[in-house]
Amino acid sequence: MSAILERSFKVLEHLAGHPEGRALSALSAELEMPLSATHRLLGELIRCGYVRQDQSHGDYMLTIKLVSLGLSFLSNSGIVDVAQPLLDRLAAESGELVRLAVVDGDELTFVAKAQGAVRGLRYDPDMGLSVNLSCSSAGHAWLSTMTDEQALQLVARQGFGKPEDYGPKAPTTVKALLVYLRAARKRGFAMINEVFAPAMTAMAAPVRSGNGAVIGVITIAGPLVRLTEERMLALGPALLATAEDVAHASGASALFKRRA
Repeated sequence: MSAILERSFKVLEHLAGHPEGRALSALSAELEMPLSATHRLLGELIRCGYVRQDQSHGDYMLTIKLVSLGLSFLSNSGIVDVAQPLLDRLAAESGELVRLAVVDGDELTFVAKAQGAVRGLRYDPDMGLSVNLSCSSAGHAWLSTMTDEQALQLVARQGFGKPEDYGPKAPTTVKALLVYLRAARKRGFAMINEVFAPAMTAMAAPVRSGNGAVIGVITIAGPLVRLTEERMLALGPALLATAEDVAHASGASALFKRRA
């Protein structure tokens, strides 16, 4: 049963990265699963409503049932009600994309956002994905609240990002990553320049509960031409204030309370 569950989740996670759908043979090859077993799993996932088969091409793709479950969970947790007005305020002040990520075990996941850019370039990466810790401002902000040893253990489990997948300044060694983390500790918030993506910058601050536990991270991200290092430093106090406000309001969210 555990093997079936593991394979089922692998199929769902793989299809999540291919919204256009995948052929049965491609899924079988890419997941290194027997063709017959892949076909049976897809049949069960179709029966349960999580997958559908495109009638014209025969490819398999996710339905919106998983999305609906996730949105329902976030809605019932109260996290959006708590954080959204605060994110909106910071987005308006910064004129850039503001997001909230929550700590979930050994991972960070973005769950809410506010877009402050009203014209020109708008930076808006995918939501709902696990954050790469070594190549993101959110990851650096969270890691900076730990000891070097604890931070490196998490990064070792996830792996370093590669510059070809992220930005040209993405740290690929322990030494390079620790430079970012120590700077974030000293400053009180993380700052990156062309680390997550070329020509993009970002900054992030941890959200701490009343007992000091880190329950989330607030980020501001935008194009380098607008969100310069000078601009990020100027926005530092507003970012830290928002993180503190979210922390104070977190008691109203069941999701935050469970992570405190």
